[in-house]
Amino acid sequence: MDEQEQMDPAIIRGLFDAGLMGIETPSDFGGAEASFTSAILAIEELARIDPSVSVLCDVHNTLVNTVFRTYASRELQEEYLPKLATDKLGCFCLSEAGAGSDAFALQTRARRDGDEYVLDGAKMWITNSAEADVFLVFATVDPALGYKGITCFVVDRSMGVKVAKKERKLGIRASSTCQVEFDSVRVPASNVVGEVGRGYKIAIEILNEGRVGIAAQMVGLAQGAFDCAMPYLFQRKQFGSRIGDFQAMQHQYAQIAVDIEAARLLTYNAARLKEEQKPFAKQAAMAKLYASQVAERASSRAVEWMGGLGFTRELPLEKFYRDCKIGAIYEGTSNIQLQTIAKFLTKEYQD
Repeated sequence: MDEQEQMDPAIIRGLFDAGLMGIETPSDFGGAEASFTSAILAIEELARIDPSVSVLCDVHNTLVNTVFRTYASRELQEEYLPKLATDKLGCFCLSEAGAGSDAFALQTRARRDGDEYVLDGAKMWITNSAEADVFLVFATVDPALGYKGITCFVVDRSMGVKVAKKERKLGIRASSTCQVEFDSVRVPASNVVGEVGRGYKIAIEILNEGRVGIAAQMVGLAQGAFDCAMPYLFQRKQFGSRIGDFQAMQHQYAQIAVDIEAARLLTYNAARLKEEQKPFAKQAAMAKLYASQVAERASSRAVEWMGGLGFTRELPLEKFYRDCKIGAIYEGTSNIQLQTIAKFLTKEYQD
């Protein structure tokens, strides 16, 4: 899948069949009715093998399903949650060419026309968009209102959504990342999620959950790279000794093991706070920031530990190394996480 830069449809089908695409969805809607931590564990475990599959599951669960469960009307829940739990993939359309870290600078417009809204604009960097049937689209009903005009809409691919350019990426290549275009796409007014003008609130709150999901993906990636490299250290001999027995090597893999565990506990703690309905935005930012840093260190070290073999495509280490970089970019860059953490610390300690 990585070399073809395409997700195998059988993998997506397998995720649905395994019950991994409606982890928190109530059983009345065909879901597993499990916890947020259960979703985080699934994302982590999938990433140990393939972070592309992990992020597909992550976005579908922590962003798309959660928006429907938390903010959508009962009618929208009844229509879409069973589909999203059984056979329809979803995606989250927020970013635009001029609205990345400054997400609320978006220009996609939604114009009211009777019982419908007409959507015009384009989204970029949309995960899952090549395979998705359900699109959560953020658009403004009035640019003059600023962020208070942003509204979230449920849009079916059949309504006229055009999935355009597919990005060719450094890593997570099997995960589709495309531009999505809306050219006078008509959406029923009943497909507004929550209230008109409250889309900014949905985006802010939901991305906190999404950041915990990305942290879990990075923890799983780091663990996968570590697990791949470690046995080799006790098989390969140089200068008459196993390379894993050299003190310099022992210090390196011991430190990486500590780093992975620390990132995991930061992630689980953020998930715990979310489940207890306590504030967790700072902890989510900390978890995502640190887990992405650990993923880079762990995958880089793992390549080095295996020498020339680690640099080849014979093993997944070079893929883990390429895949890890996205952790510092999507769902809030590392600088945005630092800024978020600093804001909370300022509130705690000023005056």
